[in-house]
Amino acid sequence: MRTGVDPVAESFTEHVTARVAAESLQRELAAALARLATADRDVLLLVAWADLTYEEVGRALNIPVGTVRSRLHRARRKVRAAMGGTNPADVNEETGNG
Repeated sequence: MRTGVDPVAESFTEHVTARVAAESLQRELAAALARLATADRDVLLLVAWADLTYEEVGRALNIPVGTVRSRLHRARRKVRAAMGGTNPADVNEETGNG
């Protein structure tokens, strides 16, 4: 069935739109991360990007797991607030840049 819509062009347009949105969010995310306290940022990055467990982060930073949890909670809350309530992990998954 013909719909009058070119699926290749539509797919490309959606990809470009998602990419521009993701690049904009990357700048916002970088700024939000830069504003975090170093200790909070370290925990967040080790969990989010290095994919370490709380226990592994605690060993790496020589801090108790409870401290890892509180720093992570604080960092996530601050980043989410800086991003206007958006969870950057969810946005990256939606745009295919996760």
